[in-house]
Amino acid sequence: MATEEQENQGSEQEPEELLEQESAEQNEESGAELDTAALSEALQQAKDQTLRTQAEMQNLRRRVDRDVENAHKFALEKFVGELLPVVDNLERALTAIAGDDENLSAAREGIELTLKSFLGVLEGHKVKQVEPTGEHFNPDFHQAISMVPNPDVAANTVMEVFQKGYTLNDRLVRPAMVVVSKGAE
Repeated sequence: MATEEQENQGSEQEPEELLEQESAEQNEESGAELDTAALSEALQQAKDQTLRTQAEMQNLRRRVDRDVENAHKFALEKFVGELLPVVDNLERALTAIAGDDENLSAAREGIELTLKSFLGVLEGHKVKQVEPTGEHFNPDFHQAISMVPNPDVAANTVMEVFQKGYTLNDRLVRPAMVVVSKGAE
């Protein structure tokens, strides 16, 4: 009996298999054209996606390189900002002992050499002084403390500097504190 059932099942499966094979052959013939078009479109999309990904990675590399370069350039910014009061104090000390007193000449010379050495080290690290006396007022680099009428000086010209400004790699660390002319009233 088992053999009869197996034969019946085998005969039942054979027409199904035949139908599947026939439909598969028909699909292959009509699907070959569809598959080629679909594969071509999928290939084009994959190429576009690859190009976009490569462009995005290149932009990311450039951005990271620029960020690393800026980190190297401006890593000293906070440190320089904390050292500037030392320069200011040395300059004030020179102003305080500006007299012709022989007893203070050695101290004055020592302070001048220290200040010169200190400024040399700052310049070696691309720190520059902003000394704008006589220049046109620039709000990007100067901070106006007051405006004074003066008919001898053109309007918006820096007349006096109370505190020098400093830049690090052309980026402002501290603005110069200045008095600006109003011109003639």
